[in-house]
Amino acid sequence: MITANDAAKVFDTVLSIPGMNEPVKMDLKISRKNVLLLSHLIQDGLKIREGSSVLLESISEQGRTELESLSQECLQKAGLIELHEKLAGISASIKD
Repeated sequence: MITANDAAKVFDTVLSIPGMNEPVKMDLKISRKNVLLLSHLIQDGLKIREGSSVLLESISEQGRTELESLSQECLQKAGLIELHEKLAGISASIKD
């Protein structure tokens, strides 16, 4: 059976492959609904929980920043920043 330490080494190896840090241009057509969902998934995924994912636990601060920027850029391009903030406020008030 593979241990968490072994899995972390595998993920680190894969992420260290030459070219993995090179930017990739992507032309996406995605619905506004899916932009909201994607942004939520990115932000929720960055709230790393102990033992939740070896890959997410090993993400660098730079990687976190890049994913947060991607999330914000998608919301901005879709014109959904204000709606996203209001929905996040509603969600936070439900959890309290």
